[in-house]
Parts: sequence; C-alpha cells; structure tokens
Amino acid sequence: MKNIVYLFLLITSLIFAQNGFETGNDFYKKAQYDKAIVAYEKVLQTDKKQSVELYFNLGNCYYKLNKVAPAIYNYEKALVLNPNDKETLNNLKFAQKKTIDEIKVIPKVGFGKLVRDFTGTHTYNTWAWISVGFALFFLVFFLGYYFTQAAVYKRIFFFGMFVLLFLILISVTAAFFEKSHFDLEKPAIVFAESTEVKSEPQKANPAIFILHEGTKVYVLQSLDNWKKVQLTDGSEGWIENSAIKEVK
Repeated sequence: MKNIVYLFLLITSLIFAQNGFETGNDFYKKAQYDKAIVAYEKVLQTDKKQSVELYFNLGNCYYKLNKVAPAIYNYEKALVLNPNDKETLNNLKFAQKKTIDEIKVIPKVGFGKLVRDFTGTHTYNTWAWISVGFALFFLVFFLGYYFTQAAVYKRIFFFGMFVLLFLILISVTAAFFEKSHFDLEKPAIVFAESTEVKSEPQKANPAIFILHEGTKVYVLQSLDNWKKVQLTDGSEGWIENSAIKEVK
C-alpha cells in the first residue's frame, strides 16, 4: 500500500512540475517575466530533478528584468549540468557584459592546461559512460580472440584489446580528474549591489578591493560568516557570506 502511495505522489509531483514549467513558458511568451519566475521557482521547490532548460529559462527571465546577478547565477547553474550548452554560454556572455567589474582571466599554461582542455571536453558522467563503451568493445574483442581460429584475426583482436585497454585507462582517468575538479571548484556569484573584500575575515579590516553584483568568484575557505574567495585574475580576499550565492 505504501509503495502505491509513493508512486502516486511521484507521478503527481512530476505532472505538477511539468505543468509548472509549461505555465512558466506561457508567462514568458507573454513577457510576464515576474510570473514566469514564480512558476519556475515553484518547479524547483517541488521537483528535486534539475534541468538545463529550467535554469536557462530562469536566467532569461532575470536578464529581461535587468537583474544581472540572478541571471548569471541561473546560467551558471545550467552550465553545471551541461558545461557545453552553446545557448547558455552565449546568453551568459551577454549577461556578463552588464556587470561593473572587469576581472581579467589569467590563462593556464603548460601540461596542466593541455590535460584540463582534454578532460574538460566532457563531464565526468560522460567520461564514465565512454569508459563503459570501451569496456564493452574490449569484451567483444576478447570473445573474438578467444573463439576465432584464424591466426590473422587473433592478432587483430589481441592488438585491439590492448588499444581498448589503453583507451579505458585514459577515459577512467579523465572521469576521476573531472570529478575531482568538479568537487574542488566552488563558484559563486556576488548578489550584493557592492561589497567589500577584506584581507582578513573581520569587519574592522580595511577593504582591499570592492566587488559588484554579478561578479563570479571561487570559494576557497569558509570561516564563521565569511568566505575566502579567489577571482579569475588570482586576487584573493574575504567576503561576507550574505554577499554571495554559491552555484553548487
């Protein structure tokens, strides 16, 4: 009986979430962005499953209302789920043009950049599925090697097994590398209109620089009501928790 109740609640929540998403889309088409935001936010509250489309639409609504920080935040949330989504990346660039702070991005160089560029082509989940695919091909080649009688085919299957084993090793390593990068990287968006960044987590300390709404930072450390953050240019400092909102 309990299983039936749980199934009914699950189906009901999915239907409600879908209806809420469609309602938000209807409001968006009518340029009623405030109402669309309310509908989309309700979907997030009732449905634990996140989607790129939902965060993308939320970002668009906030962008239309000229609310820079929430727009960038939701675009970043969408990119967590799909880092290579072209539409989200394009709209994020437009939203970032509305920010006040112009923070330079220090490009990475050397072998570390090459590795990151390669593993960053896919999420860790995608790399995991690629590993599974290579493993299945390895099994096929192993069976081919085991059952075939022709010496030529045996050599081909044997060589193919080593190649696939190498590819499995690379894809598994890439998956672990990306998972580690995903867990360690903690992006956040400044939501305060302007906020001071200090050298120490104390209000009495003078500000070393000021950040404005929509700027992206990376959280390095937490202490009481403070976060130590780093900017894309390498600058670091302490900022109050209430001034930022973490993306993940």
